[in-house]
Amino acid sequence: MDLRLTDEQRMVQKTIRQFVEKELMPLENEVLRNDIEGKPSLPPEKLKELQLKAKEAGFWGINTPAEYGGADLGQVMMALVLMETAKTFVPFQFGGTADNILYYANEEQKEKYLIPTINGEKKSCFAMTEPGAGSDTRNIKMTAVRDGDEWILNGEKTFITGGNEADFVMVIAVTDKELGPKGVTCFLVDRDMGWTSEYIHTMGDWGPASLFFDNVRVPHENILGEVNGGYKLGLEWIGNARWIVGARAVGMAERALQMAIDYSKERETFGKPIADRQAIQWMIADSAVEIEAAKWLVLNAAHTLDRGEDNRHLASMAKLYGANMGNRVIDRVLQIHGGMGYTKEFPFEKWYREARLWRIYDGTDEIQRMIISRNLLKGNVKIGDFI
Repeated sequence: MDLRLTDEQRMVQKTIRQFVEKELMPLENEVLRNDIEGKPSLPPEKLKELQLKAKEAGFWGINTPAEYGGADLGQVMMALVLMETAKTFVPFQFGGTADNILYYANEEQKEKYLIPTINGEKKSCFAMTEPGAGSDTRNIKMTAVRDGDEWILNGEKTFITGGNEADFVMVIAVTDKELGPKGVTCFLVDRDMGWTSEYIHTMGDWGPASLFFDNVRVPHENILGEVNGGYKLGLEWIGNARWIVGARAVGMAERALQMAIDYSKERETFGKPIADRQAIQWMIADSAVEIEAAKWLVLNAAHTLDRGEDNRHLASMAKLYGANMGNRVIDRVLQIHGGMGYTKEFPFEKWYREARLWRIYDGTDEIQRMIISRNLLKGNVKIGDFI
């Protein structure tokens, strides 16, 4: 069993790291200044320019199948890429990608939704959460009633990432109440079919949306997958997102900890660098150990997926531990920087607010603990299975 990256993986990791350091990190002061002035972090045209630079360097569709023009690097490489891009707070994402469940589209749907999304011509969002159905996805109330060759959708979705910018939504609605979770369906719904969105203000940079459906008519041909097959698609979307949270936490924590190490060598109290203080040394040591533990949980979850195996248990573990690790590390790093860490001149308060969200979206801490313990108590997985 080889626990080291291959030469190819190291090469890609190095190239991504160089891109982040050369193209993204120099923009950090601009992003902080814009945040203070209440402006968008970066103009859309600047973000598009960065994506095109990445495309020229060969990074387009990191995990998109080659048949759609992507690099198809696999899940482990995806994890490594996310760890590198998370080392900066510049809001950048590589282009050429689409939601994992959109690949279940039929040929006509792929032409209309999947390919334009990969090409950056359309923006999508996924909507499952409702005001009364967050972690409890079985409590979805939004309805879809068939009327000839159309379905009429009514209800509200909330905390939808990208919902304000999306051209279309993959939305989950109840099509057969008697079947419970097995009676929900996923629909591809264009914005011009009639749904509206409303911005939700949060304590961080994440600006999700509430989506409103009032007798929105959707053609039967816009069903993604099968009628009453939406719950499985929803869980697959969420499951893929969970270990990704852990990967982002690792990247942010690595950068923040290195900044704390550098600062502790320069900042003096009572004639000595604070790096000489045991309290600081222990915060650094604990953070380093926890980062490595989270990294291996994430890579194991990604590797398991690359092998074509079920990684849902590992994804929950990676998210639970990774998100909490990120919260602890950024809290220590802010403390090491003292009063300056609390100001907007440094990114720590910004990361602090972002990290707090990781423990909530895509399944709260409590839900991950419930999943992990249930799997173990029911014997679905056994201690030591994933080696």
